[in-house]
Amino acid sequence: MHQVTSRFRWLKLALKIVVSGACIWYISGKVDIGQARKLLTQADWFYGFPALLLFVLSKLVSAIRLQVYFSNIRLPISLRDNTRLYWLGMFYNLFLPGAISGDIYKVILLSKRFNHPYKKITAAVVLDRFSGLLGLGILLALMAFFVRLPATTPILISLASLISIALFYFLLGRYFPQFKKGFYPTLLLGITVQVLQIGCVYMIMKSLGITINETCYLFIFLVSSAASVLPVTIGGLGIRELVFLEGAALFQTGTEKTVLISLIFYLLTLFTSVWGAVWLFKSPVNEKGPSDEPLIS
Repeated sequence: MHQVTSRFRWLKLALKIVVSGACIWYISGKVDIGQARKLLTQADWFYGFPALLLFVLSKLVSAIRLQVYFSNIRLPISLRDNTRLYWLGMFYNLFLPGAISGDIYKVILLSKRFNHPYKKITAAVVLDRFSGLLGLGILLALMAFFVRLPATTPILISLASLISIALFYFLLGRYFPQFKKGFYPTLLLGITVQVLQIGCVYMIMKSLGITINETCYLFIFLVSSAASVLPVTIGGLGIRELVFLEGAALFQTGTEKTVLISLIFYLLTLFTSVWGAVWLFKSPVNEKGPSDEPLIS
């Protein structure tokens, strides 16, 4: 059984590599590499630090959002330890996709360390992901009204977002009542994460000298973020750039600049995630136990 699971895991990794590679190959044929290189050499990297800072802040807020769910089930982990574990999970997801996913690692470690049911911790981790998607959907719906789209599209996106929020709230009350009290805080934190990442992308745009069609670029970024959630590539590499490429054609923005935004954002993700490797050699969770009070009791 273990051998079958291992083979499936590596097969899944191989498929992700193939999909990411195919996307990058397709994109490379549509982008003027020379022009892209010229844009990079002329970029104003003064905006690089605030872009990185905003991205790191978005991940810290994401860790706080997960902490809310953990406190809902009274998992006695401190915010500091949870943040360390969150960073290690980011490292696993991007650099060791064929081994074990960051989310699965969290569930296994926390269940063993605190003798907490797998199901409750798994529910917390999965629901945290959905909270992030809800925040993304809300901002996507709002921004849809400020870009060139068919008149009915923003309305449809808004309806889909509202239905998703209502359905999520209903499912929490029906099947996960322990987490219902964390609905509003996690929704707000989910929106905050996306706002910070929008700020990060805006700084990247400033570095590339983009001053027109800014809302279109940001809308494309939000769509690409939704697409990158699909578990078909390595950390969203390839599919995010593909969405940016198609978005550039739709909104008639600069192809090279549009794809570069995505690639620079991915590099920021890599740079931020690599620091999670520190906790490969030391347990991210305090052996003596946490001391922080739950965010929501």
